[in-house]
Amino acid sequence: MKRSRINQVIKDMEALAKEHGFEIPPFCKWMPEEWAEKGPECNEIRDNMLGWDITDYGLGRFDEVGFALITIRNGNVKNPIYKKPYAEKLLMLYEGQTSPLHYHWSKMEDIINRGGNDIYITVYNGAEDGSKLDTDVEVSTDGVKRVVPAGTQIKLSPGESITITPYLYHDFVVPKEGGPVLLGEVSMCNDDEHDNRFYDEMGRFPKIEEDEKPYRYLCNEYPKA
Repeated sequence: MKRSRINQVIKDMEALAKEHGFEIPPFCKWMPEEWAEKGPECNEIRDNMLGWDITDYGLGRFDEVGFALITIRNGNVKNPIYKKPYAEKLLMLYEGQTSPLHYHWSKMEDIINRGGNDIYITVYNGAEDGSKLDTDVEVSTDGVKRVVPAGTQIKLSPGESITITPYLYHDFVVPKEGGPVLLGEVSMCNDDEHDNRFYDEMGRFPKIEEDEKPYRYLCNEYPKA
């Protein structure tokens, strides 16, 4: 993925968040040259991978399959000094963009449509071995439980949300018209390195072609203190 494309996606997400009245944290606005001056007082940001995360899942087709997100707050399952058992993210997908089918072994999360387009989330029950089951799925949307057939697409319009439980396969699909969507995620402590089970094998972070300087560092690029 070209650095120039990553830079533009970040700028687009900054504009979308501002349009919908969502103020992003200060560390998301730091320039690379400012990071050079940040010491160990910022290690929570480094260690818990807070900040920008733009991915094409290593597929090289970001406009079709990709995600832009900010990890706003998070604990750390590997480091007991960080005691937060919760996490929060802000996410963006462009119109016509999808994010691949996956589940989490441990994490429970709520996905909230914060504004913009509708979002469709396909749901299946998943098994320990990663298989996708054809059994009916029990889901909760804004506190209302319902049972739907496997493979149902749950539509979330702005303001609506869904609870994603462990082993619940889910993806994200944005209509081809209507602009981007801004999503919120409120969850248990997040571990993107070990708690994502993608139905189709793929990577998590993109390979970057450095065709221009970074506008913001991604969460896995911060210099050490």
